[in-house]
Amino acid sequence: MHTTTATTPRAGLRDWLGLAVLALPTLLLAMDATVLYLALPQLGADLRPTSTELLWIVDSYGFMIAGFLVTMGTLGDRVGRRRLLLIGAAAFGLASVAAAYASSPAVLIAARALLGIAGATLMPSTLALLSTMFVNPRQRATAIGVWATCFSAGIALGPILGGLLLQWYWWGSVFLAGVPVMLLLLLTGPFLLPEHRSARTQSGRIDLASILLSLAAILPLIYGIKDLARGGDLTRSLPALAVGVLCAVLFIRRQRRLPDPLLDLTLFRTRTFTAALVVLMVGIGVVGAVYLFLSQYLQLVQSLSPLTAGLWLLPAAGAMIVASLLTPALARRFPPGRILALALGVAALGYLLLAFVHPVSGLPLLITGFVLVYLGNGPLMALGPDLIVGNAPVDQAGSAAAMSETSMEFGIAAGVGVLGSIGTAVYRAGLPQDTPGLARDTLSGALTTAAQLPPEAATALLTTARSAFTTALNTLGGLSAVLLIMMAAVVLLLFRKSPP
Repeated sequence: MHTTTATTPRAGLRDWLGLAVLALPTLLLAMDATVLYLALPQLGADLRPTSTELLWIVDSYGFMIAGFLVTMGTLGDRVGRRRLLLIGAAAFGLASVAAAYASSPAVLIAARALLGIAGATLMPSTLALLSTMFVNPRQRATAIGVWATCFSAGIALGPILGGLLLQWYWWGSVFLAGVPVMLLLLLTGPFLLPEHRSARTQSGRIDLASILLSLAAILPLIYGIKDLARGGDLTRSLPALAVGVLCAVLFIRRQRRLPDPLLDLTLFRTRTFTAALVVLMVGIGVVGAVYLFLSQYLQLVQSLSPLTAGLWLLPAAGAMIVASLLTPALARRFPPGRILALALGVAALGYLLLAFVHPVSGLPLLITGFVLVYLGNGPLMALGPDLIVGNAPVDQAGSAAAMSETSMEFGIAAGVGVLGSIGTAVYRAGLPQDTPGLARDTLSGALTTAAQLPPEAATALLTTARSAFTTALNTLGGLSAVLLIMMAAVVLLLFRKSPP
């Protein structure tokens, strides 16, 4: 565990310049997770993918990131975090070019999968390198606060950048935006970033069976959860979940027996480490589910364009950035449990406001609520990874960083899967029994169906569908508020003895 002593070295100018270099790929990776959504109409018209191919174009990136995070985090500890980061940056740049100029859906799916694998090398490496560069706890908290701010800003700014690029260029431009960032990292990384390997594990061999078991556990679990969220066939999603759980059990048993495991399970013996993982997973998962419904509300209920919807979300993005930057200073004066509990309470209040949004006049209340949600998530994004990495041995920072990222990936998948399914069920329950099948599936399906009906019938269908969808958003807001209040209570209980 990282500790403070009178001789703890402080970071110099080179380290702060290195932080700036690491912040750029963090911003890019977060943007890459959301920027593609706006490009789907153009992409679909050009490549003409089937519905199944379109789903894999969207999902292959997240699947590969989630599947390889644990492996790449441990691999960085062994072969060198800077080396793995630079290899990942080169692979990410090449895969971005391949994706931008893909000539068929199959090529684009393969390129997106390679982007995900490369992204899995970048995400834990950036966070683990920060723990090496910033040994002083106060400086490390500030550095991780900047890292979290870039991650949050990337998620928020992705749709806006995508809208601007697509207004002037073709769909492939959303991928090429990352190439200059990776070139800059490759040119400056060898001079500004230190190399670090784990003295405890660098001589140990990498267990191939553990890697295969981790992939066989994570990929089916993520797939099964996402398939359930879409209302997929139970004969497909339930076996995937069963395979994932079985392989996860086998993976855990193997790690306990190995003298040099891929993932050291003793990390979970630290209460603050485990609690921070759970709180981060729940907090991010709730945001992922609500964001999915909120973005549709803006475009399909309030009839805003994608770019206009993104601009309406700018105040929330600004609130998260400010909160993330202020959190390290607050963490020097107040215990982390109090900060996190207060942040979760603020976010819970924001979700509670979403429970009262109206389909016609609900835009001001929705934006106010989402500003509070992001204001509360800023400290969570800044403190959560710091508590996770800071409570792990320095030699296992890569593994700890990978666990932090994996918890967020699982959180988003589970949040969308569980809360998204609840929201879909509420939406369908609010529609008359004779509603056409396509309109019962999604709100966008209702808009498509309405375009083929006479004016009066179309108006009636849209009014009912938008009202039912808003009720689903209200329900998710209420449930999310309850979940976060529960998490705030857990934080106060488990972090009550943690000092500032």
